[in-house]
Amino acid sequence: METSDEILAERAQSGDAEAFGELVSRHYDMVFRLGYRMFGNKSGAEDLAQDVCASLAGKIMSFRAEAKFSTWLYRVAMNAAKDMLRKQHRQTKNNEVWGDIQDLNRATDQQTAEQLAWLSQAMTTLPTEQQQTLVLILSEEMTHAQAAEILGVSEGTISWRISDAKKRLRELAISEERLS
Repeated sequence: METSDEILAERAQSGDAEAFGELVSRHYDMVFRLGYRMFGNKSGAEDLAQDVCASLAGKIMSFRAEAKFSTWLYRVAMNAAKDMLRKQHRQTKNNEVWGDIQDLNRATDQQTAEQLAWLSQAMTTLPTEQQQTLVLILSEEMTHAQAAEILGVSEGTISWRISDAKKRLRELAISEERLS
């Protein structure tokens, strides 16, 4: 007769490594399948399964047996998948912004000293909080959450600042091109 997940979880909460190992063994494939469906590829599925299993030792203490262990684990895995998707989305956005800056940098490598001076001057036209945000996100490679915590604002504010800074720099470049 197989020991139930709930009993294994209770034992794992008491420090029984064998019970914990059995839970991981039983449910790894389920987490992997969920990851495959969420990310659409083996790499994302493996990352999710590994992250969930690695964090499970710390999270097992929050299992209260108010639902089946598998239901609780699905919630844990779904939350981890959401976090991973948010991180991927944030990274994609950061890469786009970084790409825009890299494009500007490549262009400035080919431009005159006057144009380099324009870029430096344009950056100074941004509000201080936007300059600070760009430095933390792009130069220091912080997450929006980390930058938000340091600057004492929400993650949404960080996203808005980056978007607005890009818009301002583009508008400044376009308006100066029209004047030329």
